[in-house]
Amino acid sequence: MCTLVFVWQALPDAPVVAAANRDEALGRPSDPPGRFREEPAAIAPRDGTAGGTWIGYNEAGVFVGVTNRWVDREGDRSRGRLVADCLGCASTDEAVAHVREAVTPHRYAGFNLVVADADRAVCLEWDGTLSVNDFEPGIHVVVNVGVDDAFFVPDARPEAGREQAINARALRAALDPHPEETAVDWLDRAGAALGDHEYDVCIHGNGFGTRSASLISLESGTEEAVGRYWFADGPPCRTDFERVDAGL
Repeated sequence: MCTLVFVWQALPDAPVVAAANRDEALGRPSDPPGRFREEPAAIAPRDGTAGGTWIGYNEAGVFVGVTNRWVDREGDRSRGRLVADCLGCASTDEAVAHVREAVTPHRYAGFNLVVADADRAVCLEWDGTLSVNDFEPGIHVVVNVGVDDAFFVPDARPEAGREQAINARALRAALDPHPEETAVDWLDRAGAALGDHEYDVCIHGNGFGTRSASLISLESGTEEAVGRYWFADGPPCRTDFERVDAGL
């Protein structure tokens, strides 16, 4: 997944809302969102090759999403399996502790891993060294070349990296929450922006492109997290979002 936009503690009815496009090889198999695991129960799509996932949430109110990080580093364990591990955690703090331990015995390709609940939101950046960066309340955009305004120029694709940073800044400005905007209202705007080629985050290439898009809201005000998930099983420029009914 190459574009992840989320708002943390800045909307009145949901501490965590997220919108994301997944860019992947067109022939790589995957299953749409459903019950991914139990205890804690979690909702996520499933990668058909490595068995992990790229985005999801669990009944404890923990959201997890990952993007690749464009660094020259290969891995022997899927980054999607690390997302799956974090969906088994009861809090952001627990997930951060797990990732700190996981990067020692396993070799991972570069990643930007976002974990958020009602109390804490972080981005764990891995390029051979792990950096844990806490987010302030507000809107944030995570792409292959960095987070918000902290972008780097990748050696292997400098021009693409610069363009991605420009697009990320434009998307963040466009999706800054309006006063009194609800989570559903923001997700409506975000879903449209993910498919708007003005922002160039809906990708169409030869054998590679935007395979799907996700909209997720984790609402507050109950003893247990109430999650809502809408999924576009194709490029959001031409695929409608449909509500995921997985009982969580």
